[in-house]
Amino acid sequence: MYELILIGIIIVLAIILFFVLKMLFSLKSEVNDLRFSKKSQSVKYGQLTEQWIPFSDKYPYNSQNFRFIGKPIDGISFEDDKIVFVEFKTNTSQLSETQRNVKELVENKKVEWLKFRID
Repeated sequence: MYELILIGIIIVLAIILFFVLKMLFSLKSEVNDLRFSKKSQSVKYGQLTEQWIPFSDKYPYNSQNFRFIGKPIDGISFEDDKIVFVEFKTNTSQLSETQRNVKELVENKKVEWLKFRID
């Protein structure tokens, strides 16, 4: 008699465990989807913000002189006395490896002028 009750309890616990694990994997999938969505929204917010930063009062250069590039850096500001490579960052975002490389090339004065004529 006790054996049947014990077997019944084990079966019920196994069924409960199955459903709990199924819910756990479902919740894990939802959390991953939410993380992806949040990151995607952060990227979109950053891209939208980048479009407006040159027109803000805090932007240190003349916004009329700024030209968007997009990749690998956001743009270039052509000032009267210098040319400034510009990368906007929001929140805690960091420079990508390519952006760090561009920064290093500029800092090491590895920038050239090319006049290319097609006749």
